[in-house]
Amino acid sequence: MAKRIGKRTIILDNKPYIIGYGSVVGKKEFDGPLGHEFDAHSDDSRLGEESYEKAESTLQKIALETAMRKANVNENDIKMIFAGDLLNQCIGSYFGLREKGIPLIGLYGACSTMTLGLSVASIMVDSGAADIAAAVTSSHFCSAERQYRFPLEYGAVRPQSAQWTVTGSGATILSTKKCVGKPYINAVCFGEVTDLGITDTNNMGAAMAPDDVKIRPYPTHEGMVFFYTQIYIKGGLLRYIKSRNPVFMRVLDAFGY
Repeated sequence: MAKRIGKRTIILDNKPYIIGYGSVVGKKEFDGPLGHEFDAHSDDSRLGEESYEKAESTLQKIALETAMRKANVNENDIKMIFAGDLLNQCIGSYFGLREKGIPLIGLYGACSTMTLGLSVASIMVDSGAADIAAAVTSSHFCSAERQYRFPLEYGAVRPQSAQWTVTGSGATILSTKKCVGKPYINAVCFGEVTDLGITDTNNMGAAMAPDDVKIRPYPTHEGMVFFYTQIYIKGGLLRYIKSRNPVFMRVLDAFGY
């Protein structure tokens, strides 16, 4: 059975495997340096739908169906879907996945929704409550602007430093079946609500970078700047990770942990 380590971390006994995954993005994401990594993309920001919100629902449907195809499962195999988005009442998820006829648990974690979905789904699969579960999330630049700032039709000027909400969706299928060569989830860690006092709505990155995370610039060959995070792991969890994974132990030691 699952074992709690410290205050936030849960070690999973059955190590749910990710047997399938799918992703779909918009034009800006596809034109970026990671474009070749996505399963599908659309140059039409509405994906043929009447609104950006309906387009976001379509993104989720495409992502889940792609993951299901890769995992070789159907709607009857999946026992639960954990899904969420950035819209009120998670309507992107509910309207996008309602035709699947699969029990759906709505989640709202903002930018952490996929991690949250994977964490909760992993615990359910590890416990035996579901032998196969899915985690899905999405966002759409245009629907998010209407939700949090100003509709695009308003014509508000964005500062050049402002981040853009991704237009895209991702889905994963988790299973108790051991699949050699597939990634699996060994543990999950839940964080706490922390108010960092950030009031600039155009600077989402600052709100997601607590004191124990270093953010360093990483220039790409195209001159763009991405950021990666280096998280400090302390105490018993670090010792546990080192004891279970010699390769990761050497990586941590190389970085001075």
